[in-house]
Amino acid sequence: MSTHAGYKSAADCPAVIPVFPLPGALLLPRGQMPLNIFEPRYLAMVDDALRTDRVIGMIQPDPEGAGGSPMNPRLYRVGCLGRLTQFAETGDGRYLISLTGISRFRIESELATASAYRRCQVSYDDFAVDFAARAGEEHVDREGVLKALRDFVESNDLKVDWAGIEEAPNEALVNALCMMSPFGVREKQAMLEAQDLKTRAEILIAVTQMELVRGSGPEPTLQ
Repeated sequence: MSTHAGYKSAADCPAVIPVFPLPGALLLPRGQMPLNIFEPRYLAMVDDALRTDRVIGMIQPDPEGAGGSPMNPRLYRVGCLGRLTQFAETGDGRYLISLTGISRFRIESELATASAYRRCQVSYDDFAVDFAARAGEEHVDREGVLKALRDFVESNDLKVDWAGIEEAPNEALVNALCMMSPFGVREKQAMLEAQDLKTRAEILIAVTQMELVRGSGPEPTLQ
């Protein structure tokens, strides 16, 4: 999937965006993120997005960041802008939406606002590669990614659509696995901030291998 036709460079993206802090939620360019929205301030955020440019910035709270509060935690500086591409309203007032990733951004400042949700001034200048679909695919260790996935699937007795995985281009494969991975906030932030697709794949492989080692328990000691 290519980036939405209206977003070909950083100049096409808004400099001020609403941000949705959500731990463990990783959105990447051209990735698809479904969300179940029920908190009033984020319902208002979606309403406003639908009335304007239909974009929302996904970002993780920083668990090690000083300051902040439970309602307004400190944020990592890098997130990903998503375009609202699917919308449905449930009978109990929730919104079921889907965001399609456009580009990563870096927060320059958080703005004072009368709205219940948070808004930030952001820059996309460090992430020009995000606007080029499938950039760097040829450098990805696809076999390494697939081996890590096979080992993880076998260790956790999971079922996957191997036919679909084998057909997926490297960018779609790596980004989808990173987004769906069960790893923690710091690991997902490292995947997000990776300088290129090759590095993101290497982080995915390394984190998966470390998780498999931890899951196998302590190694036996020699007597």
